[in-house]
Amino acid sequence: MFKQSIVLLGIILISTAVSAQTGKCYRYRDIIFSDVNIEKDLSYRPDAPKEEEKAYRFNLYRAKDDTERNRPLIIWMHGGGFKFGSKDVNSIELWSKTFAQRGYVCAAINYHLSKKNTIFHFDELLKASYFAVQDAKRAVEYFKKHHEEYHIDPDKIILAGNSAGGIIALQTAYSSNADLAKLAKLPDTVDDAKKREIFKVAGVINLWGAIFDLNWLKNAHVPIVNILGSKDNIVPPTHKSAPLYGGIDIHAKADELKIPNTLKVFDGYSHELRKHFNPLFPTSKSTHQRWLEAGQYAADFLYAQLFK
Repeated sequence: MFKQSIVLLGIILISTAVSAQTGKCYRYRDIIFSDVNIEKDLSYRPDAPKEEEKAYRFNLYRAKDDTERNRPLIIWMHGGGFKFGSKDVNSIELWSKTFAQRGYVCAAINYHLSKKNTIFHFDELLKASYFAVQDAKRAVEYFKKHHEEYHIDPDKIILAGNSAGGIIALQTAYSSNADLAKLAKLPDTVDDAKKREIFKVAGVINLWGAIFDLNWLKNAHVPIVNILGSKDNIVPPTHKSAPLYGGIDIHAKADELKIPNTLKVFDGYSHELRKHFNPLFPTSKSTHQRWLEAGQYAADFLYAQLFK
């Protein structure tokens, strides 16, 4: 209860600091709703085989008193190295709630996790990424089809995620199935007509994720906000050895291609904006505060790009 109070106080302080600059609060930029309704364990593939049902579940977040019927949707995807995690992790819950309080509809989704060792075998991570991207595309298609039911704008669907979730968001927005399958050394089972297709979304929130090929950024003109820690050694901010290009690389290439983008680096912090990343340790109140700051930075960027 105490931790929740601290997080709530952080949300209020950040929102107040932003709105104080203009004296006004703006939908999609500032927190304007206090209560959020959460519907848990819905499915973006209702006809999924029983053994796969969990992979297609999502939690839906909507402001309780919001009467707007054409809202943007953010699809949130968790981290965990394509091996661990779920839609219920506290970081995804925090961002989903606070963006719903800004007026967005948020869907925190599960996706297929790998049964292989993705942590120490990059080839397995590539394969897991390919299948997770297919899930993300299925989720986008589901919400576009059901946009009236959820009161969302089908042309304003934003992909967001941290770590592996950021990787999924970037690949979904910028890579074709054929290119991703080739890199992962997988047969592409997608219909021929869609193999070269670039999936259309309105924006990407990349929280310490990466793209496998910088040249894929040429495939679309989707606004990107990149946020990361300067000492991240899990997903390095710049290219090292594996075909993995972090937020600093993406920012430079996007600037070159004149893709709307921004970059925020938390100096001195590691993966997940922790001082020293260790997934076995609980996150601190200060880390939660940095997550809130990252969320506000992303909200400011999206507001300027899509709504101002």
